[in-house]
Amino acid sequence: MSDCHAGPAALASTSVTGITSSAHKTIALVGPPNAGKTTLFNRLTGLRQKVANYPGVTVEYHAGRIHSPGGRVVDLIDLPGIYSLDPRSEDERVTRDLLRGEMAGVPRPDAVLLILDVTSLSRHLVVAAPVLALGLPTLVVLNMADDLRGRGGELKTEDLSQRLGVPVVLASAAKGEGLEPIFEFVDGTLAVPRPPESPFPILQTLPPVLNDVPQCRAWAARVSQGAWKAPQPSLWSRRLDALFLHPLAGPLVFALTLVAVFQAIFTGAAPLMDGVEGIIAGFGKWVAATLPQSAWRNLLTEGIIGGVGSVLVFLPQILLLFLFIGILEDSGYLARAALIADRTMVRFGLQGKSFIPLLSAYACAVPAIMATRTIEDKRDRIATILIAPFMTCSARLQVYALVIAAFIPERPVLGPLLGTRAAAMIGLYVLGFVAALLTARVLKSSILRSDGTPFLIELPSYRWPTLRSLGLRLYDRALVFLKRAGTIILAVSVGLWIIAHLPLTDGKPPQIRDSVAGAIGRTVEPLIQPLGFNWKIGIGLITSLAAREVIVGTLGTIYGIESEGEDTQGLGKALQKDLTPGGAVALLVFFAFAMQCMSTVAVVKRETGGWKWPAVQFGYMTGLAYVCAFAANRIVTAWLG
Repeated sequence: MSDCHAGPAALASTSVTGITSSAHKTIALVGPPNAGKTTLFNRLTGLRQKVANYPGVTVEYHAGRIHSPGGRVVDLIDLPGIYSLDPRSEDERVTRDLLRGEMAGVPRPDAVLLILDVTSLSRHLVVAAPVLALGLPTLVVLNMADDLRGRGGELKTEDLSQRLGVPVVLASAAKGEGLEPIFEFVDGTLAVPRPPESPFPILQTLPPVLNDVPQCRAWAARVSQGAWKAPQPSLWSRRLDALFLHPLAGPLVFALTLVAVFQAIFTGAAPLMDGVEGIIAGFGKWVAATLPQSAWRNLLTEGIIGGVGSVLVFLPQILLLFLFIGILEDSGYLARAALIADRTMVRFGLQGKSFIPLLSAYACAVPAIMATRTIEDKRDRIATILIAPFMTCSARLQVYALVIAAFIPERPVLGPLLGTRAAAMIGLYVLGFVAALLTARVLKSSILRSDGTPFLIELPSYRWPTLRSLGLRLYDRALVFLKRAGTIILAVSVGLWIIAHLPLTDGKPPQIRDSVAGAIGRTVEPLIQPLGFNWKIGIGLITSLAAREVIVGTLGTIYGIESEGEDTQGLGKALQKDLTPGGAVALLVFFAFAMQCMSTVAVVKRETGGWKWPAVQFGYMTGLAYVCAFAANRIVTAWLG
């Protein structure tokens, strides 16, 4: 066989299709990246999942349930985006194995929802051939119908359905349009006219020819010819791409965008943070005035409110950051930023696909490391895993914001566009990124040398972000933040408060310096004193191994215990008493480089299959953080005289 098709059996002129109702069923959601799979998944199941405009986000499948109007309850599995069923990366292998029923512990799906971008139908139909050849009941959902109409495109769904031999529907997952046929497919009641013989039959097996991309592209072109009128390229899209992808203007726009984002984070979040801080402080005073003097009252005011509350203050800043990231992602701009970054990253031995996990690491290194499964070359993947924790995650943002606000006065640098605090924050982000690139250069020119693979990315259309998508994103991030505050940070704060009140002497707690916690801090103090840190910072460095932002709660608990219920001027003012300017800069540099998160260590161990790479990574990053923090303390101290 030398083509991407073969003759099928004759079909009835009209039929009812969908999944049978004999037992509980599973439907797989399949399609290329950027086709809107996850948006449709959210619409159908009501679950909230991360949505992005570049491949590589959905590395592991996600499951939910569809409750159809007909009363059916069906499991829906959102599979990683694919370009073919010939896997070149871990995410494509997950999809292939599940569709073939070869994934351990996961049953083969009973049906498939194949999601394609109708504005890119000539390219996305290439995925249809191998998926339809699996022989599973399939509904082809052509997403982005609103974009097709707005740009003058057309589609004859009946013609395309007849040529493919399966039902085809137009939909807009973002706007919730065209979902009724999907529920009919779930109920097994979707009526579809079919001719007795299709002029464009689909293979019922998977011979190697299906992996012949040129032949499958030719097949896709024949199938869509006459049934699909391509939408006109948007004039604004061409103009924006001419600017954003320009060799000189593109990087400049990217830099200005970052400057504006970080300046807005400081100026826009400040009133909200002051409001949250006032509420927490007022609540603490109310608790202290309401409850009688007791260890329980002290635990509430000093340990829980002082520790957890000092972290909650930064929630507005975190949400504002993710709001801007969401706007840039959903609009389609960050896919262009990946192309801009690729020109730089290639010079350091990395391929452009590394940019996608590294970008994810600005939220959290754990999902970013898992997202490296999209990188085909094993050595490129390991190199990306090893440098991902250098990216400034949202947990570091809280530490940066605390120290910067305490030690750097706000003054204009570039007029109203950029202030000193935003400039310092940008500098720390750049510092981590530069350290990552230099480390990658060393790795890729030595122990992880490889030829690499070309960077291919499909640029999504520019779209206005929806309030629903942004709202769900912020809601999820707030839940993640509050969950960490209510579990890890709460547990550390309570545990720290307990050991800060032991051992009891004549039934009374000791001074915190003489407590168990103080003894731990004084034990590590000689090691960290050259960095400008004292024993209190030492306790924070130890507890931050649970999660980087825990140091903020730790210091809040320590200073809350020291104040013994007296009114203080805030955590920033208290920190100024224990850190010199040189020590403050050293603390920022230390957190920019150190791998202060055991969750990251655990996921690196899982993804690399052993303790070798996480041990090397932790040792290297800790050593680099110590040396650079030591140098920063000495330089700033000498400069200030």
